[in-house]
Parts: sequence; structure tokens; C-alpha cells
Amino acid sequence: MLTILYIHGFASSGHSGTPQMLRQMLYPQGVRVLSPDVPVMPAEAFPFLQNIVAQEHPDLIIGTSMGGFYAEQLRGVPRILVNPSFQTSRLLTFRGIGRREFLNKREDGAKDFKVDKTMIEQFKVIEKEAFKGITTADKAMVWGCFGDKDESVNHQKDFLKHYDREHFILFEGGHRLNDKVLNHSILPVIKSVLGLS
Repeated sequence: MLTILYIHGFASSGHSGTPQMLRQMLYPQGVRVLSPDVPVMPAEAFPFLQNIVAQEHPDLIIGTSMGGFYAEQLRGVPRILVNPSFQTSRLLTFRGIGRREFLNKREDGAKDFKVDKTMIEQFKVIEKEAFKGITTADKAMVWGCFGDKDESVNHQKDFLKHYDREHFILFEGGHRLNDKVLNHSILPVIKSVLGLS
């Protein structure tokens, strides 16, 4: 069975609608979708994801928003970055610190979390490693999918500066995914990468 690791966005969880939709679409074709709750602190989150990749050996990683930022650095595996947020620290600084509610149910039952200076500094540390040491093989394994109406983040230029234009996809939609975007824009890329009909 093929394995996809789905990495959710900021303040979300593995129980968001996107991995559930992906399971419905892909399980009949022999694909399992892992979607863990990513720790909120970046210093914990990135090693957590590296460990999952080492243990599960996914055939594909899909990351949305903050998840796309983490996915970009998980080298050696085909990756689809959907509306990646490569500068989460700047967004959090701009939007202010304080308590935030999770958008989806978390495994540990947590309802909210705190954005503080430590979190922002940890994002800055990991952001400095983005795009470092990209090889020709890496470029062939990464696709960037960007909504033309994304008003939350827009890092198309950052992607195109480091990855191939033929792996750049602009879709009709916003920052968050829905059934239509998944079916018409993301699913064809997934099937192509995994060799599904």
C-alpha cells in the first residue's frame, strides 16, 4: 500500500477536512493517508516530522500552509506544497501574540495554545534552513500549488526562485482547500506522482 504523509497548517490538526477527503478519494486505489497532529512549537514539530518520515517512509508528502513550509525541508521524498507559508514568523509577529483556538479537534484534547516570542523565534530558526542545499534531484520531486485568490500568504516568487517552473501550479481558489480544488487541481498531481490512473 502506498503512503501519503499529510502535514496540516497552523492552528489545525490531523483531523482537518483535507486528509479526510484525501482518504475517501485515494483509499480505494490502495493509498493510506497519515495525518498526525503536528506539535505547535517548531523546535518539537520538525524533529517529530523527520521521525515519522524515517519510520513510515512515505511515498509522498503533502503540506498545506505551515505544513508546506515543513514539507519543503523534508528532502528526499516527493512533496506537494500547497499554499506554503515560508514566513510564518512574520505572520505571527504581524498578527500579535496571545492565545489561539485550534481550528480542528486535536488528539490530546487541547482546545487552544499560546503564540509567544519563543514560538516566533523557533520559526525564525527553522525558516533560515528553507531552500538550503536543494539538489537537482530535489527539484524534480517538489511541486508548488498556489491559489490565485490566496489572501493569507503568497510565496509564489520564493518557490519559483528555487524550484522548477514546470512544477508550479496556479489553481482557482483561496488559501484553504475544498472539494473542488482537491479534485481538479491537487488530485491530478497526486496521481501523477504516485503513478495512479
